[in-house]
Amino acid sequence: MTHPAFELVRNEHVSALNLTVEEYRHRITGARHIHLAAADDNNAFLVAFLTVPQDSTGVAHILEHTALCGSRHYPVRDPFFLMLRRSLNTFMNAMTASDWTAYPFASQNRKDFFNLLDVYLDAAFFPTLDPLDFAQEGHRLEFAEAENPDSELTFKGVVFNEMKGAMSAPISALWQALAREIYPTTTYHHNSGGDPQHIPDLSYEQLKAFHARHYHPSNATFFTYGDIPAADQQAIMEDRALRHFQRLDIDLRVPPEQRYAAPRVVEETYAAEDGDTARKTHIVLGWLLGDMTDLDQVLRLNLLSRLLLDNSSSPLMHALETTELGSAPSPLCGLDDSARELLFAAGVEGSEPEHAAAVEKLILEVLAEVAETGVPAEQVEAMLHQIELGRREIGGDRYPYGLQLIMNALPQAVHHGDPVQALAIDAALERLRTAAAEPGFVQGEVRRWLLDNPHRVRLTMKPDATQAEREHAEEQSRLAALRADLDATQSARIVAQAKALVDRQAQHDDPDILPRVTRADVAPTLKIPPVVHEPVAGLPASWYDQPTNGLVYQQIVIDLPALDDDALQLLPLLAETISDVGAGGRDYTQTQALHAALTGGISASASVGALAGNAQTSRGLFVVSGKALVRNHGALSKLLHETLHTARFDELDRLRELVAQIRMSDENSVTGNGHSLAMAAASATMSPVARLAHQWSGLAAIKAIKALDDSLNDPAALKGLADRLAQLRQSIAAAPLQFLMVAEDEQQPDIALRLAQVWLDTGAQPSDNARTLALPPVNGRIAQAWTTNTQVNFCARAYPAVAWSHPDAPALSVLGGYLRNGFLHTAIRERGGAYGGGAGFDADSAAFRFYSYRDPRLADTLNDFGRALEWLHGDEHPPQAVEEAILGVIGGIDRPASPAGEARKAFHAGLFGRTAQARQSYRQTVLGVTLDDLRRVASTYLKPQLANTAVITSPATLERAGDLGLTPVRL
Repeated sequence: MTHPAFELVRNEHVSALNLTVEEYRHRITGARHIHLAAADDNNAFLVAFLTVPQDSTGVAHILEHTALCGSRHYPVRDPFFLMLRRSLNTFMNAMTASDWTAYPFASQNRKDFFNLLDVYLDAAFFPTLDPLDFAQEGHRLEFAEAENPDSELTFKGVVFNEMKGAMSAPISALWQALAREIYPTTTYHHNSGGDPQHIPDLSYEQLKAFHARHYHPSNATFFTYGDIPAADQQAIMEDRALRHFQRLDIDLRVPPEQRYAAPRVVEETYAAEDGDTARKTHIVLGWLLGDMTDLDQVLRLNLLSRLLLDNSSSPLMHALETTELGSAPSPLCGLDDSARELLFAAGVEGSEPEHAAAVEKLILEVLAEVAETGVPAEQVEAMLHQIELGRREIGGDRYPYGLQLIMNALPQAVHHGDPVQALAIDAALERLRTAAAEPGFVQGEVRRWLLDNPHRVRLTMKPDATQAEREHAEEQSRLAALRADLDATQSARIVAQAKALVDRQAQHDDPDILPRVTRADVAPTLKIPPVVHEPVAGLPASWYDQPTNGLVYQQIVIDLPALDDDALQLLPLLAETISDVGAGGRDYTQTQALHAALTGGISASASVGALAGNAQTSRGLFVVSGKALVRNHGALSKLLHETLHTARFDELDRLRELVAQIRMSDENSVTGNGHSLAMAAASATMSPVARLAHQWSGLAAIKAIKALDDSLNDPAALKGLADRLAQLRQSIAAAPLQFLMVAEDEQQPDIALRLAQVWLDTGAQPSDNARTLALPPVNGRIAQAWTTNTQVNFCARAYPAVAWSHPDAPALSVLGGYLRNGFLHTAIRERGGAYGGGAGFDADSAAFRFYSYRDPRLADTLNDFGRALEWLHGDEHPPQAVEEAILGVIGGIDRPASPAGEARKAFHAGLFGRTAQARQSYRQTVLGVTLDDLRRVASTYLKPQLANTAVITSPATLERAGDLGLTPVRL
């Protein structure tokens, strides 16, 4: 059935995805609606607009923020964040890409879905776009002392600070520089998120004009997914939005880029820490390729990129990993298919500027060799296998599977391609397989797209130890010039705007204007997949029957044996390297090739978690994981066994490469993950698990991998590391173990047979699920300021709390959302200008933690953490506020993962005492939390004398901040 306002263009069943794609067009406006009809109650919605900024003021990004700050039917100050707490959503966000802006959400609750649909439609098509919201979210001038026009002038704004943080990351700066050169005339030449140097140039009038031009149904594509019929959703779309518009004759399509006649060479700089510029240069080659609306062409280029770069046996990846011209392959390596015309990049990081020509020569020589000799047929087949596996796998661990499918089709839709064929690609895959079997296929593709393509850029981005301070001085000079030109009237206007914004942020809108769900709408129980315990070869095995669409997932779960401190600190490195070295008598390139041909990847992880009943007692696991198409499950079992028992660390050059790559990756992670790293540092003395988290994956780990990498220039140190890893692997392989198996029920008997053939008579010891890890107790106070290259700050404060099964744990979990909703969001984001801030309870670390993310402030934010507790004990607390915080926790507990992810979550929770029954009980207790409970647990655990503090900042910012009582630590 189709709503009369729409016409059905076509529908197509996609058996590989178990859904039907229905394409509709709105009769009056021409808006497209793509509905993915599936037997899934986690329904998803997305509306997207082609947005093509012509400068780097961040207009599309700032509009995305401002549109969510109030609308025609919902004239409250912050409906998006209010709905976050009045909803049981499984996903809510808005996002700006280089050429589109999208507003997606998902929910398993039908009432909630339609509530969100109403709010999202109103926000997208009828936003208030209040000038004060533009000032808050985008940028504004404000005096350092808001009411004192004689104080210094400053730039403020959420997006302004967000992009300062984003552009602090060298990889972000590298990508923007490459895009600027590859796309000299089209929208991709500009930074759609906004360059902090240009964001203050955007006017409110330009924002309004951009919305009027781009946010129209004639430039919109609607996507929906799930078991709610398309007509039901079209009725809402028509009534709430589309009936108010007529067709607009608008064509925003991105034109073809003007092609270079010859390759270009470009050199730029990025801000680096003072004195830390050796081997910090990035050297990348980029090519502009073909049109992304040509699906066959996109698949051919995807295959070519995989053949060149997929793994260490791929020719170009092997060259980039093994060259002494850089420390690691560039994170930009690969195919970017998000723009109208595709981009391919290859290069290195951890290099020197003088190596640029040699890096280019290396890459071109590898490509020339491939163009001459091709690649083995089995490598082509392995990459086709990877495409097939990726096509079949049902995701949903990062965000809902329906949105994952929508995002795959979205670029085709906004660029007037064929979004249906982007999903129903089986015929195109068959054409690709036929083409790839033709003699000379790979050679021809390399020549056409790379060797004979003059639209190529060699970008060298070198570190500049003075750039950060120079940019800060330029900003201060710009502000001083602006201040010097202000007359009394203009100064008074800035003071008045600051006051008006504070008043607006303090106003209490009636949230009941917005729709909501309540505790009565919460599902009665948590969905937990059932498990069957059936041993294999005398070893415990837990079997989950899940709809995996022809894939099998397997884990070897090993109890950590008693390890000395040196071995314990080495364990994460073993996990990161064990599947990337040789095994089974093969070298590492042969092993990588075999993994690609037969599996969807093999990996390992080391984890230590607190037991549910005692946060000071922990259990340690080493897990070797893999996935494969069912037809390859026997090979998967064998490869997992080989990885655990025969991984070799005697390929010393390979080990050296892996450590350098890990270092590069860890260093690049700081500005994107700074709030988590700061919280881990602040929590490090709360429990043994918290200390290990800081040492294994926190700031201490980054500092340690840098020291280890530096030490391995000594051949004896490298050999010693290899010997220690080999010995540690032997200790792990001899420890008791069990299996986790996830597959469809009808496949399980054959899987068990093949698994038994691998493990029978191997002498493996069964896990009894009773072993704990003896870790020394922790204590002490932390007050640290970690310094690195960043234009923004990350603040954290932690208090010792309780174990997961403690009666106060549910109230502490609700307290985090309550403090964020009622105080921290306004204080840290709206008033303070940080991109984000909040609080939460972490049972593994037995800590309650406050944080801020991409924050321009330090001392004031730390003070706000304390003021949040004062606010909690005040009188003004609306009765529905506790329920909203409860719904947030329940939404997190109930949020579904992929079929395999749900099984993994249930299994591993049980290993630490969080059984299905205990999880249901915890959830039920959350539903009964009261305001008195929140105040009681805050008074009991969040005592100032027990607090730890950690921040991440730059040396210059720390110096300007004065005495914060924090010990500086150089990262």
